[in-house]
This record gives sequence, structure tokens and C-alpha cells, in this order.
Amino acid sequence: MPRRRTSSSSSSSTAPSAAPATPRNRTPQPVRVRRRSFGDFVKAFLAFVVLLALVVGVPLALAVTVGWPLPNGAPGLDWLQREITVQTFLHILTVIVWLAWAQFTACVLVEVKAALSGVGVPGRVPGSGPSQLLARQLVAALLLVGATAASLTPGLSQLGQSLEGNQKPAVAAAQQTPGLFAQQQEQAASTANALAEQAGQAGQDAARADGGGSAAHGDTKYYRIQPPEGRHHDSLWEVADRHLGDGRRYKEIFELNKDRVQPDGSKLSEASLIRPGWIMEMPGDARGGELVEMPDEAPNVSEQVQQQISDYARTGGDHAQGGGGAQGGGDAHVSLPEQRPAPTPATPVTPATPAPGPATGGQHATPAAEESGRSFGLPEALLAAPLLAAGLLGALGRRRRQALWHSALGAVGGRRGMEPPTPTGDAQDVQDALLVGADPDGVRLLDRSLRGLAASLAAESRALPVVYAAWMGGNGDLHLQLAQPAGKPPTPWQVGQDQTFWMLARADAERYEDAETAAPYPGLVSLGTMDDSRLLLNLEAVPGLVSLSGAEADRAAVFASVAAELATNGWSDRMTITLVGFGDDLTPLAPNRIRHLDGFEDLFETMSAETRQRRGALGAAGHDSVLTGRTGPAQHTRWAPHLVLLAAQPSDEDALRLAELAADAGRLGIGYLVGTEGTDLPGAAWEMEITGSGKLLAPLLGLELEAQLLPAAQQRAVVELFTDADPERGPGGPANTPPFLVDISEQGRPAVYARLVGSYEIIGLDAPDGDRSAQLHEALALLLLHREGVHPRVLASALWPRGVTEDVRDALLERLRAWLGTDPDGTPRLGTDATGRLTLAKSVVSDLDVLRSLYYEATQGRGVDSRQVRGRLLTDALVLVRGPLLADRPEGRYRWLTHEIIDAQLPLLVADTGLALSEFHLERGRAEKAIEALNAALRTAPADERLWHELLRATHATDDADRLRALAADLIGRSGARGLPPRTEALLDELLPTWRDGVAAAG
Repeated sequence: MPRRRTSSSSSSSTAPSAAPATPRNRTPQPVRVRRRSFGDFVKAFLAFVVLLALVVGVPLALAVTVGWPLPNGAPGLDWLQREITVQTFLHILTVIVWLAWAQFTACVLVEVKAALSGVGVPGRVPGSGPSQLLARQLVAALLLVGATAASLTPGLSQLGQSLEGNQKPAVAAAQQTPGLFAQQQEQAASTANALAEQAGQAGQDAARADGGGSAAHGDTKYYRIQPPEGRHHDSLWEVADRHLGDGRRYKEIFELNKDRVQPDGSKLSEASLIRPGWIMEMPGDARGGELVEMPDEAPNVSEQVQQQISDYARTGGDHAQGGGGAQGGGDAHVSLPEQRPAPTPATPVTPATPAPGPATGGQHATPAAEESGRSFGLPEALLAAPLLAAGLLGALGRRRRQALWHSALGAVGGRRGMEPPTPTGDAQDVQDALLVGADPDGVRLLDRSLRGLAASLAAESRALPVVYAAWMGGNGDLHLQLAQPAGKPPTPWQVGQDQTFWMLARADAERYEDAETAAPYPGLVSLGTMDDSRLLLNLEAVPGLVSLSGAEADRAAVFASVAAELATNGWSDRMTITLVGFGDDLTPLAPNRIRHLDGFEDLFETMSAETRQRRGALGAAGHDSVLTGRTGPAQHTRWAPHLVLLAAQPSDEDALRLAELAADAGRLGIGYLVGTEGTDLPGAAWEMEITGSGKLLAPLLGLELEAQLLPAAQQRAVVELFTDADPERGPGGPANTPPFLVDISEQGRPAVYARLVGSYEIIGLDAPDGDRSAQLHEALALLLLHREGVHPRVLASALWPRGVTEDVRDALLERLRAWLGTDPDGTPRLGTDATGRLTLAKSVVSDLDVLRSLYYEATQGRGVDSRQVRGRLLTDALVLVRGPLLADRPEGRYRWLTHEIIDAQLPLLVADTGLALSEFHLERGRAEKAIEALNAALRTAPADERLWHELLRATHATDDADRLRALAADLIGRSGARGLPPRTEALLDELLPTWRDGVAAAG
């Protein structure tokens, strides 16, 4: 969410100007205005009378009947000894009435100001809930009959309106400010819904007044997005509100039209990104507006528009894939007969479609993908879960590095220094989705912001406030929703929409450094998005149970997403995640965090004991809750959260026992998420429901989220990635073979040769255009490091982490193809495989490919049977090593390398080569040659303990004691305060027993 919306938002704001300005895209229709009824005028008159009586009449009556109730001068001490009379009571009551009048008058002024300025939901007057609600109703009734009432009434006028071309509809605006218990949002939403119902009824009345111009129920209807008029922009919400009677049905319009080619060649990829001139197929029950039969009975529609709608109808199909917000609209329906031609594939030409995913453009089917019949898309659930994807990607990288080191140290045979198994099928798609969807910057900023807040509060000797939820806005701002007001937040945090919100701007968060403090809120977990904001619920802070109802498969997808993010997120230190009734296959994601229990009895036995232990520990430490133990000197691992996820429906008896167990869980750092078939779970503090369409609903909390899910198929693929990288798993057959072997003979000379190990150089190609040279070099480096193929969306997300449109991405690929050229037989050097992934021809080679191939031939190929060949191949391989990978890469580029494990693979490969060459020389008694080879490898892999051990042995073989002592002293100096590793000490004891005397003398 945060970094992912830059491209989309900018595109939405510029869409009107970028759209074609030809007359065919402009078909203005008369705006239908609801006529004022006699009842409206009566209500307005009564509201005026009541306002006049309350605002003007009350003070006049008080002034005439009672007068000024307060003393005219400063009272003396004798005032306290006076007798309390009836007049005294009247004066006291008069003061109370004056205060009530002043408060109500302030509410009226606030409501009138908001109404006249059109800024949305008015601000709250402290302590005046009922008074302000009465004032709001009276002001709205009074303004409703004015000629400009629709544009003056706050919260009502913004239904489908636009502020500078980028304002959300009223219901969306009522929800856009994050909050779980926002009374004003509920009032605004209910008011907007009421007006939406009126508007829908008005639309139906207008349609009937047209003389039966609407098509019969079930006809296929089309709507043409209208150009903006002043500050008004069409939106799918407004279209659904006018013609379907309910703005929330905008998702049906989006699903009918998603990914279908529009007249300007673009596609609808997000519900909030629509353009004038686009055509929308409408549900069969759409009514209202100008209904015209097509193509013969359409006197008000040009032939060009008729042809565009007919062409659009032929691209129909089932595109029900969910939707997002809304923005854009118009007023003309065009109806076609229900019978349509069979749908045909849309031509994948989208020159200006904003990126639907977080990092790159929408799906783009290549010819190779179409011929194979395989979908070119990636799992949308992971593309829409940037924090979950970042956590999984980081954990997977750590697992693969761990497997490499285990292999290098001999814990597992085979695969030494080589690539992990290349995923295929669903696992490959999921890995690509993780690379595209991950937002590591968002995770980093969230972690630093929370730890920085904890450090600031500790410096002020203040306790951490209880946080129920965190909202990450589309602009990168972070909002913390507190359980209760906690005073002024430390700088640079600010008070948000009220005293229960603390807000941190992204610009301030980016200035935070890493803080040496415990993670304050490790129980935060993503549930989904509402508008542009992502909700993270703090499971351990809930005062009781959190229940989740819905179909079993839908609940399972939510539980899997929650478990996977808790197990791998980057804003926690230690925690325990107990899964009950599901998730035994999720353990590989984080074996140290996840544990699985079979049933409720095991759970009650375990959690009862832990609850008692935590209560006793808190009492002994003198803390009210675990939060006070996460700051300052009291930090301790016992304050790590324990989160319990129960996917199975508990029995009535088990539910009561669970509710009793969770009654005090909030302050103990224990959270419970329980799956239910209904909505009546005892002890449930928060109740949520997951629908079949992917909506996460919590009506009592005012939430309607696009749920974050991890469906079963993607869950299996994620687990497969982790199990394949398990360091305790033995070698899987041919996994030790490099992914790409080079013909190292003279006949295999490549056409294009890239040096990546050290400074980046390319031989065999002309220098590209200076302005785009760095980008082309980076794209080629990514392809060279992934000879198995790179998904175009992965390439785009690597080069443009904040998002890019498809036309820009495709233009880069065309430039890259032209730069690489073709082989003598005419084959392009940049092609696509059967899955649509980009691949390089065998004539394009890097020195890393040659290095891998030389080591493989020396140890498993021709060098196995010939010592002479093995020595030559290993020597040639070590000569290729000129330094670290891409040593001179420019700052700000190649950030995708943080997702790679090449930084661990290359040193291991160089170390393995140096060790093999050293062994070759020592067998011949050439200790000096062995030392030379080991020193060459140490320049690239200075932390590899194996190289130092072999260097000690080779130096010992020279029978030069002074040289051995000098090497030992060098090792001791490098080890610093940590000291030498135990195995190195044991080796020195064997080769140089007096080395400790030298250390003592130096000390």
C-alpha cells in the first residue's frame, strides 16, 4: 500500500487531461435534478423556526425574564455566608441554560461553516454529541431546499462529487479516515446511504417519466463515462448509485468490465481509475438515464459511438475478479439486445493503463503465453499483500542462505555453492508474486517507526499506550489507534483526527534510525484494505476474543494469511504462534515460532498454565501489562506475545471455557482469533465476517475491508518454496548442477559477454543511449542472474519499485531487444519461454556463468578423471574473480539485489574454488601455490572460516614457524572482542601450541 499508490494516484489525477479530447468522447446529457416537494419546504420552514427560537429566542427570553445571572463585581468573603434562596437556584439554572445555549450555538456555527465550505464531515464540538446531531439535522433540512443545497450540505453533496478531480464519494469519504469506533463516520455513512437511496428512487422516477424508454430486465446495457464538468467527475460509485439504486454495487460494474479493452486501447484495472469515453457494461437491472436501443434506434448517439459500443460488446466475458474504490461517472445509458456474439480475446494493447499491482503494470499476455494456454497472471492475493509478501520473501532468503552455509560446512552433502532448486509451476508463480508484491520499505519504515516511538517514550519515562490497530495510508503515513487518550505523543508523532490517534508522516518516519529497543507491538497483523489504507489489528491487545465467521474455505484463507504474516513479519522480535485445528503444514515458515496443537484439550492445558505464569510474572515485576515490560530496563523475553489461532468451531462448553481464559488476555500479551460458523461466540470483543467475495466485515467496528487472504493453492506453493530450501533436507538429485552451463571450449565463444564479478562491463555490444544506459544495464544484469527466466512484472518491479505503466515497461523491453540484437540465424537474443517469462539466448553469457561452469567441469565433469584438466579449470575460474558482484553499481539502483541470495552464493562459490585449487596444489606439495590460491579467494570471501583453516594448514606445510605465528596474530587481530571460533582455536592448538603465549604477551 504506501509506496504502491504513487503511480495510480498520479494517473487518476491526470486522467481527464490525458484522455482524448475528440468530440466522440463527449456526449453530454442533461443533468436531472430532484424537484423540491411541498414537504421539503415545510421541513425547512420548521427547521428555520426551531433554529431561530433556540439561537435567538433563548438568550432574549433569559435576558428579559432573569437578566444577568452572575454578580456585577468580585464577591467578598461574606458571600459564602449568605443564605441560599430560591433566587440563587434560579441564577445557577440560568448559568447552566446559558452554557447549553452557547454550546448549541457553537454546534450550529460549526455545521453552517462546514456546509457553506463543503469540506466534508464537520469537526466535533467537545461534549456535544446530541446537540451537534440536532444542529446538523436542522441545518441540513434548512439548506436542502436551496438552489445550491446539494453542493452546500457537507457529507451529502460529496456523493460522487470531486475536489480537484480526486475526491472520493461520500460513503468512501466517511470511511477514509482510519478508525474502528468513529461515530462521525457512521453518521456520515448513514446520511450518505439515505441520500443514495433517495437518488436511486429519483433515478427510477425519472426513467418512468421518460415514457418507458428503459430496456426490459435482463437486457445488456452500456454506459459511457462522461467528461468532467467543473469539479464534478464521474465515478463507478455514482453510476451504480444512479442506475442500480445502491452505490455499493459499483463492484458489479467493475467485475463485468475488468481487463476489457476500451476504445482508447486502455483497460480497466482499478475501479478508481476510469476515463472519459470509456464504455461500461451494466448489470441487467440497471435503470434510469437515457436508454437507447442499439444500433438502429439510437438517434442521439453518433455512428462512431455505436461502432465503439458494438466493438466493446464483442470483447465481453467473465472477468469477475473483485474491485476497489470508485472515481469517475456520466449520465447516458445505451442498451443493446441481450443476444451477443461469442466473446473473443481482447488484444493486449494498453498504452496508458496505470499499474494495478503495487509495483508494475497489469497483466500483459505475450504470444508465447497465449499459445501455451497458461495464464500469464500472478496470484493476486500475494500481489495485494505487500507486508505479507515482504515477510515471506525475507524469511525465504534467510532460509536459503542458511541452507547454503549448512551445505558449505558439510552439514548437508551436495549443492555446495550452487543455486537452490529452481521452483516451477505454482511455486514459480508464487515466488514471482512475492517479488512483485513485496514492500520491504514499508516494513522497514513500520518497524523503525514503532521502535522509535518506544525509545522516545522510554526516554520520557512514559509507558507504551495500548494500541488496538494501525492504519498505513496510501501516502505512507502511519496512524496508531489507541484504546484511550494517552496525552501528547513524542516528536515527531502528532495527534491525529482525535486524542485516540497518533500519526506519523512518512517523511518523518524516513528520518528514523534503527533503535536498540524491543518491538513494542509485535502482534500487529494485516487484515485488509479500506480505500487506500491498510488495517493492521493488534491481536494481543484485544480485551477478549476476536471471532471470524464465514464459509470454512474463506476462513481458512484468512487464518493462513494471519499465521504466515505473524510468523515472518519484520516488526517483531520473538513470539509464539499456536495453531489449533489447522496449519500443521505451515510450520516450515518459522519452526521456532509456530507450533501446532490437535485439539481444545491440549490448548486449554497449555494456555491455562501460561496464563497463570504470566499473571504471576507481571505481579512479581510490578507491571500492569506486558507493555510496561517492553520499554526501559525491564525488557525481557517473557513479554513476547503468544497468539492463538483456532480455525475450528468450538463447542458451547469449549467456547465458555475459552472466553473465561481470554478475559484477562489483553494485558498478558495473549491474543485469540477464533473461527465460528455463526456470530454469537461468548466473550468475543470484536466480531468479523469473511464473505465469499473477499470482503472482511465488522459492522460494529464500522469496517468493510478488502480482506488479505492466502488461498489454499498459494499456501501450498509458499510452503513448497520453504521446504525446498530447508537446510536439514538432503540434496534433491540434480540440484547441484548450475542452472546454465556454458560451452567453455574455444568454439563456445559468446556473442555478448558481461563481467558482473567486479566492475560491470559488457563486451560485444555498442554503448546504448546515455540517458537510458543505466536502466538497460540493470535489466540485463537481472536477466543474467536468472537464466531460468524473469517474469515481465518482476523485471518492472525491480526497475521501478514504486510502480510503472505497461507502456513504459514494454518500451523498455523493446529497447532492450533492439540493443541485444539477434544471433546470426536471426533469433532474438531476448525471447520468451512457454510461460511468457523473459529469457536470454545462450549466446549472451556472464563471467558468473563461466565461473560456475568451470567449477562444475573441474569437480563433476572432465576434471574428475584428469588432474591436469582439473587444475587448469580451477585456475581459470579463480582468475575470473575481480571483486564483489557489481562492485561499481550506482547508488539507488540494483535495490532488487536485497531479495537475492547471490551475495551469499558468490563468496561460497569462490571459496569452494579456492579450496579445491589449494587441495590440488597441496597434493603436489606446492604449498606456496596453495597459499596464493587461498589468498585470492579470501579477497572475495574474507569471512569464510574454511579458507583460514586451509591457509593455516598450507602455511604450516612451509615449515616456517615465524610465518605461521604472524598468520595466527593476524587472525587474532581480525577476531576482535569476540575471539577466535572454537574450531580455529583447536586447529591452532594442533599446528602452533605456543600461540596462546603470544596472545598473553600481547595482552
